[in-house]
Amino acid sequence: MNIGTPSPTDFTSDRKPLGSGKLPPPPTRTIAPGDKLPPARRGHSPSSDEESGPEDACDDPRMLLPDASRASRRPPTLRTSRIHVPAYAAQVVVVGARVLVATHHHLRCFDLSRGGYDNAPLWTGDMKEMGVRDAKVTALEFRAGSAGGMVWIGTKEGHLLEVDMDSGEVTGSKFGVHAGMVTHIFRYGNAMLSVDESGKVLVFESTVAAGSDIPSLVYTAPRVCRIAEKPEFVKLLGGLLWTSTRGDTNTSTSTSAPVVRIYDVFTPGSIGRIVNVVPPSPSQHVGAVTSGTLLQSHAGYAYLGHEGGFISIWKLTAGPECTDVVKVSSSDVLSLEGVGTRLWAGGRTGVICAYDVMSRPWVVTNAWNAHGGLPVMRICVDPWSIEKEERLSVMSVGRDEQIKFWDGLLGVDWIGNELLKRERAFSSFRMINVLVVSWNVDAAKPESLVDDPANLTFLYDALTSVSTTPDIICFGFQEVIDLESRKMAAKTVLLGGKKKGEEGKISEKVSSSYKRWHDRLVREVRALSEGYTVIHTESLVGLFTCMFVKNSERAALKDVAITTIKRGMGGRYGNKGGIVARFVIDDSSICFINCHLAAGQHHVRQRNADVAAMLEEKSVFPPSDAVEESLAYVGGGDGSMVLDHEIVFLNGDLNYRIDQRRDAVISAIQSGDLEILHTHDQLLKEMKHNRGFRLRSFREGPLTFVPTYKYDRRSSEFDTSEKKRVPAWCDRILWRSRDPERVKQLHYRRYEANVSDHRPVSAGFAMTVKSVRADAWARENALAQEAWLGTQVELLASARVFYVDQALI
Repeated sequence: MNIGTPSPTDFTSDRKPLGSGKLPPPPTRTIAPGDKLPPARRGHSPSSDEESGPEDACDDPRMLLPDASRASRRPPTLRTSRIHVPAYAAQVVVVGARVLVATHHHLRCFDLSRGGYDNAPLWTGDMKEMGVRDAKVTALEFRAGSAGGMVWIGTKEGHLLEVDMDSGEVTGSKFGVHAGMVTHIFRYGNAMLSVDESGKVLVFESTVAAGSDIPSLVYTAPRVCRIAEKPEFVKLLGGLLWTSTRGDTNTSTSTSAPVVRIYDVFTPGSIGRIVNVVPPSPSQHVGAVTSGTLLQSHAGYAYLGHEGGFISIWKLTAGPECTDVVKVSSSDVLSLEGVGTRLWAGGRTGVICAYDVMSRPWVVTNAWNAHGGLPVMRICVDPWSIEKEERLSVMSVGRDEQIKFWDGLLGVDWIGNELLKRERAFSSFRMINVLVVSWNVDAAKPESLVDDPANLTFLYDALTSVSTTPDIICFGFQEVIDLESRKMAAKTVLLGGKKKGEEGKISEKVSSSYKRWHDRLVREVRALSEGYTVIHTESLVGLFTCMFVKNSERAALKDVAITTIKRGMGGRYGNKGGIVARFVIDDSSICFINCHLAAGQHHVRQRNADVAAMLEEKSVFPPSDAVEESLAYVGGGDGSMVLDHEIVFLNGDLNYRIDQRRDAVISAIQSGDLEILHTHDQLLKEMKHNRGFRLRSFREGPLTFVPTYKYDRRSSEFDTSEKKRVPAWCDRILWRSRDPERVKQLHYRRYEANVSDHRPVSAGFAMTVKSVRADAWARENALAQEAWLGTQVELLASARVFYVDQALI
């Protein structure tokens, strides 16, 4: 691998000198006697009441990316090895269990079928001992027709060698055939290509005169072709040689996009074509080409990976020509490989993502940490593994200097999905009731719940809203402290990271606002006929979560954890964000999110970005490595992410508004025509029309109650202040379940407590949890493994046809 690193750009010439010259005087305004004074300037406030104009363009880039909310995080590990592969100096080729690693002038050949974790080389070699003094290996590829038994080696000095994979002996050579460094060697059918940095291409093809169908490094006279010099990306795709150089961009348009040069090197006398990458929009910059591949399930198309997180799509029958560009990552796509029906891409974070490109937007079906958080520099399929090992092996090399092997058929996920279909054969089920109460209290104290009967009975009414006493109670409040008060907010930030006492009691150092609500909730819950224990309490700059479990269920809980996610000021401040709590009950994992999203009538995309950040945040909780707990999590997860959990409840002041005039909304409310408002509700519109919206996999009960925001305090009148805000269903409760039948909503209602500008809401649920019988699970797992073997044979046969058609085997 020759991985180029862009040189840093010097911006110092654009800097303006500091302190030179005097600043102009501030503008002045003369106010005559009797003139109306201008309004006082207000500093920025984090209040949820804040209104704003249209959104700016600085939205979280994740909202443009494929949906990863149901991606499996289970690594499809094929085999483990400990082979050191230097990040910048090594070349690697793999055939079945054989691995050849070249580092400078050293060669090491490994046979992984011999077992053992610390792999010892089958043989080692040195270029000097092979008769080539001071030569450095810069390219490797298996010779056509050798089934991986012979490998061609290109060197920095322009030499080509052929080496036997079994013995390490040199069986052929052409010294100085290239004037400069050999950068790439490709195999296509019975032909071989070598490329050097000057743009010289040697095509070795079998001829009748040679008396063999296989080109010989010694006897075959190569045909010479020319391409652009010093290409940084070179790949043979569909019998065409694709190249691109970082500085070679299209300057005829207002956007910057790389130029791709495509050569038909197998047709003598053909001229290369210059094709431009078409950016998805004028405002987006598509970076340099880093990688390219074909995809078995999409014949007739090629895919190129780019810096900037883009993948361009090319129609081969049209020239080729670029037909589309898709944004898949917020950082560079460094490696790309088509594997079966999935497009595998590696980036700078060490994660390999597998994309289903059938739907739009694309869907991430798998995403696993392959190289310990370090860049994935190369992904490559070994087509010979189909015959040699009866599997489809995929190799990846990362900046961690390790080579990893993955199952290209993703058999572990197939077996996992098959086990889900058989779950009733090894699990028993029972029903428990859950109550979720959400309220933006607008800094109201619990002592203010007086005067009006709706205030006096609110908590009792909520706690008794489920016909049978709930087994789990979750209170999620927002704006428990006055977010307008910077002093209070700053105090809360400084007192962050507080420790809890026994049974979840909050620290005395926390603002008294939280403690007052905590004590009031405990008192109200203890008044119920059943006994309860506080299992979670947490606060985050106005957010407050307090969770109770019935004493009879306490022993069934394990893996209990709670944490916070900040989303205000780019993730540095907690005025917007969420409190995330989780536990495992029996063998089902449950997660609760209490959140406060970005305010403002028009900030839909920022709210969407807040949601995506919380759902896809890495390492929210400490991972679980217990075998019995791994059965509780889904998608191969270990419980460290929100979407690892089987059931997720989300509540809070989501701040989604109604896109309609205030008078029209109030008229619809007064006439009882709430359904007409549903078509204008921002959250419902996003869930219905935005295919990249992260809450599309969540469900919500019917909105049969009137909007909960914004009211005059201690009144049933909607906002009569100067701003006269449009009423909206800001306060929501949603849920997601791996099996939709496992959660049934019992009620979804609002309450008339009027001490805040929001009305509280609650939702009751009947939730099914499972208990796994280990012996029955082991039996069904064995049956699923056996069923996979038959499916694997069919998939391997299909893959083999594809690689034969592509002249790779």
